[in-house]
Amino acid sequence: MTVPNVLLSGIVGSTAYGLAREGSDIDRLGLFAAPTAELHGLRRPKESHVSTAPDRTLHEAAKWCRLALGGNPTVMELVWLPDELYEVRTPLGDELISIRTAFLSARRVRDAYLGYATQQFRRLEARGDRSFSADTRGRTAKHARHLKRLCAQGLELYTTGRLTIRVEDPEEYHAFGERAAADPSAALPLLGHYEKAFDSGPTVLPDEPDEAPVEAWLRRVRADFYTETVSQPSGRSSPRS
Repeated sequence: MTVPNVLLSGIVGSTAYGLAREGSDIDRLGLFAAPTAELHGLRRPKESHVSTAPDRTLHEAAKWCRLALGGNPTVMELVWLPDELYEVRTPLGDELISIRTAFLSARRVRDAYLGYATQQFRRLEARGDRSFSADTRGRTAKHARHLKRLCAQGLELYTTGRLTIRVEDPEEYHAFGERAAADPSAALPLLGHYEKAFDSGPTVLPDEPDEAPVEAWLRRVRADFYTETVSQPSGRSSPRS
């Protein structure tokens, strides 16, 4: 998949979290700028490009901003990666990293991270009876690891305004995943703990994100990728005398 005008891209997922093991996929996430002139035509350009082998997702700059403003955990991690995990990093990408806290708000971070964690728990519950295959068990353990990670990262972001991508104790996450794969109810106490922590813990985040610097950044992107086209006849007839 070749996508022009990539502004920022890096390795995310289990490799970034420190949870990768032999055979784990390498996931990449990034954002790109559509040529500004194409945004004014009859048909708008694609807002996302997704490929497998390699696994790579690229969102158009405006879509990425909308997702991040909503607190989406998956896109949010792109601007909090350790430096060595970035594979494309342009000046506009650096500017985006510098305003990453502008995307944050208390309610949206809480709802997004706890919401995604709850989705992972529902997947644990929906795995069926206990006669599942080793492959299904592996996916179930992965859902449990995601649940624990989302809870921990979300609470850190909520209480400190910072996001640490690499988990502190990867083996504990793997052990938790195996316990929850064997018995999904093992995840309930952890989920309940974090729900209470969000409810009781003070937050440093504002009630609403600061959209002004985000809007200003996006307008700089549009200006940078604007190419003036050759003037064409308007097609209007001259007034008759």
